[in-house]
Amino acid sequence: MTDDPAAALSLLNAAAVRTRAKRMLALGLNDALPHFRVDLDRLDDAAGLVATATHRNYPSLDVPFHSRWRHFTIDGVNRSVILATDRIRAADPAECARAAFDLVIVSVLLDAGAGPHWHYRDTVTGKRIGRSEGLALASLDMFARGDFSFERKKYPLRVDASALVELHAATLSNGFQIGSGNALVGLHGRTELLRALGRLVVARPEIFARHDIPRPGGFFDHLAAKAENGAIPAPLILSEILQQFGPIWPSRLSIGGAPLGDCWKHPSMATDDATSELVPLHKLSQWLAYSLIEPLQQAGFKVTDIDGLTGLAEYRNGGLFVDTGVLTLRDPRQAACEHDVGSPLVVEWRALTVALLDRLALAVRAKLNKSAAALPLAKILQGGSWAAGRELAVARRADGSAPIKIISDGTVF
Repeated sequence: MTDDPAAALSLLNAAAVRTRAKRMLALGLNDALPHFRVDLDRLDDAAGLVATATHRNYPSLDVPFHSRWRHFTIDGVNRSVILATDRIRAADPAECARAAFDLVIVSVLLDAGAGPHWHYRDTVTGKRIGRSEGLALASLDMFARGDFSFERKKYPLRVDASALVELHAATLSNGFQIGSGNALVGLHGRTELLRALGRLVVARPEIFARHDIPRPGGFFDHLAAKAENGAIPAPLILSEILQQFGPIWPSRLSIGGAPLGDCWKHPSMATDDATSELVPLHKLSQWLAYSLIEPLQQAGFKVTDIDGLTGLAEYRNGGLFVDTGVLTLRDPRQAACEHDVGSPLVVEWRALTVALLDRLALAVRAKLNKSAAALPLAKILQGGSWAAGRELAVARRADGSAPIKIISDGTVF
């Protein structure tokens, strides 16, 4: 590929995700995609399910933002209140924010799909909790024990780069209760991702160690320095995540040595420049961007343009559109096959999901009689599309799996 750094930067933002996704949908509406057909007449059914789920989950329609923080609440009890203890000097808003960043950055990076068979046994309730909620609780418990701290007895509620660099798969295996009959998809991929995070944080003290030793939570100080009049645009959070955390991802596509992260090739996305056939999606990075909003707000910053971020290109939102018939496979036999995350079929599905979520948001707001300001995309995702996608999956498939089978290494889904 070309060495043009501007070409790489043009893909490392939310606007690029939305633009290419809309282009993919336009092709789908013209019946010009190789793998999926699009039927917008079925979008109203999907919107009805999302509206119903939103009313059931949040009867007052006071919906919080979609973020990792929602998964730390078990049976109505918010387990992340440990961050409010005096063990992290709660009187200091900046230190609270760094601790929150520490926790949520690690938890999001560990949040790729667990697989249908893994569960985490909660030490408080005794319940077996699977999938994203189980991963959240496991990562929170590890954080609370000081598993990611270099001085776990003195400073348990923090994540130190030096501890991440030396992280062993056995530590995660123990923390996630992996054993016979309880396998977790992508254990080694997750371990290496956290080790790579540690190496990156150590190598970039100007980003991650402005007011402390190197730690992921130091990213708070980097973002705070970019605020103007106390405001930080959400798309800026994402672009900084993509530029500063980019090197941690497994070797994939790059332009001029700049890693493109969750960006893949699709033959229908040809252009006349260096970004030809490239489709940026940045699912985990956007999930992280959404999850950093609340700690920034609690530290006194105003986060603006939250709808500048896109919907998440993941299998619950994507499954909602397949299971409601908005998207159908041209070759139904493909539903029985496993597909690599970088395959054109999966890239096509994920990009269509992003574009369709914008249209779904319009339809859901109409059904709930809410404006975009009252019900932004981040709340529709939470209310919402993710829950409805999961409910449909459970209703249609005994293991609640996605309608498209994806081979995951634990770093994308």
